[in-house]
Amino acid sequence: MKTFKLALAQLNPIVGDLQGNCEMALNAMRQAAEKGVDLLVFPELFLTGYPPEDLLLRTDFLDCVEVQIQKIVASSPETTIVIGTPWREGALLYNAALIISGNRVINRYAKQILPNFGVFDEKRYFSEGRLPGRFEVKGFRFGIMICEDIWHKAPFESCIEDKPHMVLSLNASPFHREKLMERHQLISARSVSGNVPVAYINLTGGQDELVFDGGSFVMDAHGALRLQAPEFSEGIFVAELHPEANPRIDSTDVFPPLDESARIYKALVTGISDYARKNGFHGAVLGLSGGIDSALTLALAVDALGCDQVEAVLMPSRYTAQISNTDALEEAQRLGCKSHVIPIEAVFAGFLDLLSPVFGNSHPDLTEENIQARCRGTLLMAISNKKGRILLTTGNKSEMSVGYATLYGDMAGGFAPLKDVPKTMVYQLARYRNSISPVIPDRVITRPPSAELRPNQLDQDSLPPYDVLDNILERYIEKDESIQSLIESGLDPDTVAHVIGMVDRNEYKRRQSPPGIKVTHRAFGRDRRFPMTNGFSHHKA
Repeated sequence: MKTFKLALAQLNPIVGDLQGNCEMALNAMRQAAEKGVDLLVFPELFLTGYPPEDLLLRTDFLDCVEVQIQKIVASSPETTIVIGTPWREGALLYNAALIISGNRVINRYAKQILPNFGVFDEKRYFSEGRLPGRFEVKGFRFGIMICEDIWHKAPFESCIEDKPHMVLSLNASPFHREKLMERHQLISARSVSGNVPVAYINLTGGQDELVFDGGSFVMDAHGALRLQAPEFSEGIFVAELHPEANPRIDSTDVFPPLDESARIYKALVTGISDYARKNGFHGAVLGLSGGIDSALTLALAVDALGCDQVEAVLMPSRYTAQISNTDALEEAQRLGCKSHVIPIEAVFAGFLDLLSPVFGNSHPDLTEENIQARCRGTLLMAISNKKGRILLTTGNKSEMSVGYATLYGDMAGGFAPLKDVPKTMVYQLARYRNSISPVIPDRVITRPPSAELRPNQLDQDSLPPYDVLDNILERYIEKDESIQSLIESGLDPDTVAHVIGMVDRNEYKRRQSPPGIKVTHRAFGRDRRFPMTNGFSHHKA
């Protein structure tokens, strides 16, 4: 056997754009042919994008999928390709990989393990495959698996029964901050246990709440990395397999992994950029308060879309400190984006005047704070509508968890970049961004956070310190720990009960919030689904 060239197509399809995704595949096939590639591998469900959700329930959609498959089959050059796509057989639909060579489908494999947890809902659409995937190209034998298959021992052992030279794993694996390391650990263990190299191919790009980080790689039979594609980047990455019992693998494509802060920041930038681009928005607008959340959101938006595509709006009220205005204007200036100052005092006073016959002599409370937030939300939505720019909300996961946000106020918007970013991570990311260039004034990072909706207001008047709060939230929301477990670990019982009570009471707010980017193990939305009406008591067995 001669040296064999394997290429991984780490690309960014758009869900439902069948013609566009097909053309992307055809372009990758042309590039691979020019490089003398023998086998080109695409990610899971590449042709439809992932996840296609209820598009898969439409027969007209599946008819169009088959038309695009035939285009690819008819255009297949000497390079053999493996591509992920839905595949119908009678009344059944499979999450499949087609092996295409010489203008025909020479084999196909159907995913065996259909995930039905977290963000995944594949049993709603697909039937389980039963047979192991195997094929041969130019004397090299390959096993094939799709995403969740390789996380389970039985499908992997079945795949390697006839001792393939390599296992291919096609994936649409969403990002969270520790996911790349988890993949490396798993595939390394599989490679060593099966004494077989594994090529792991993943999507890249943003799709609604999900971001796919790419990071495709090849490990040899000893669990050593031989190819590592960059994270959050598109490309065709090539490895050479040399003819040996366990083929030696060479590649010049070995990119070092990002550190945690850089990885999360890049995920957020990718999510904003792709959500705006794929949905046809002409840039973004956001409210800039002088606080750290809006400062970080502005930096992310500018890095994602460009300074000429982002507008910041300052909306001071009677409670806004002058240093907040000063810091906000400086942020916009440092980032080079356009800014507007629209004081809300006249609008706020008008609302209070209109409502005074109804409110009577009642004392100001949360109602008046929420009115200010809703004045701002209305102004921002008007600018968003007029200019075709998506409105980015600036609330973080800590606030969303406990309901420290106003419906139709600061929650109003089209996309929420920090929705899954805890407050302590907001500080981490702000410091990381400033290590690249100092776009966020130091005072914004060191100053105690405040909503500035009443005199001398601080977040910690209503909430525990954020390091305590985020610890409780992570353990309760992401790890499903009980209130008793949290208290037994040494946390203050009253604080724990207060925080968990706020989380449970505010599901109705989160259900009405805009989508946001998943970066933790469990995000709100499709990843965590709790009833709004919920009579479960944590204090009762």
